[in-house]
Amino acid sequence: MRSLRDFVAGVGFFAQGAGWAARHGRWWAFGLLPALIALVVYVVALILLGTNALDLARVLTPFADTWGWRDAFRVLIGIAVFLGGLGLAVLTFTALTLAIGEPFYEKLSAAVDPLPDVEEQPWWRSLPRSIKDSLVTLGYVLLFSVPLFFLGFIPVIGQTVIPVIGGAVSGFFLTVELTTLAMERRGLARKERFAILRANKSAALGFGVPIFLLFLVPFVAVIAMPAAVAGAALLVRARLAPSS
Repeated sequence: MRSLRDFVAGVGFFAQGAGWAARHGRWWAFGLLPALIALVVYVVALILLGTNALDLARVLTPFADTWGWRDAFRVLIGIAVFLGGLGLAVLTFTALTLAIGEPFYEKLSAAVDPLPDVEEQPWWRSLPRSIKDSLVTLGYVLLFSVPLFFLGFIPVIGQTVIPVIGGAVSGFFLTVELTTLAMERRGLARKERFAILRANKSAALGFGVPIFLLFLVPFVAVIAMPAAVAGAALLVRARLAPSS
């Protein structure tokens, strides 16, 4: 029962973030630009991947040159390559957006969660660390997501249980990404942030899973990004590290 309450509370923090962004239209517009840039980058990359998917399939399957059904097989491989790229785009959208918009979202997070005793660092000093942390988080995501991708081909389980597990994993690590700004401003290192989120797993899932589902829709991801950053700051302030 407590886990369910914590999950619902996590969902509520995203709703609070959306409310904050709606009341502060200037900050909402301010936070749209990095997400829009990231979306354009991914759209161009996916178009290039889609137009070259069959060529990549040929490169990846030289062993199939003598097969009578090689063309059909390579079409399937090309589709799998494109779907893999699409999945990777969904998984990395937040990390790229936060990297592009580091100075934007630092200011937005500070506006939501002001800490008078904290000296704000210039964005060019915090950017390398943020990129490193994002790459580490991406490594963890792929560690789970790659096996889940192949398990998805198992009949019945692959279409029912595996998507639920995949959504939970993606939602948790999305919370890891989004709460980084507010936790870093409290002086919390990556290991400390992970430990806090693992200890508050239900709230982290309640916050991250709905956002992950929203981010599956590209234009919704752009619109929701400022609300997600604001909600993460509120989550950290009220639940995860209120006294740090």
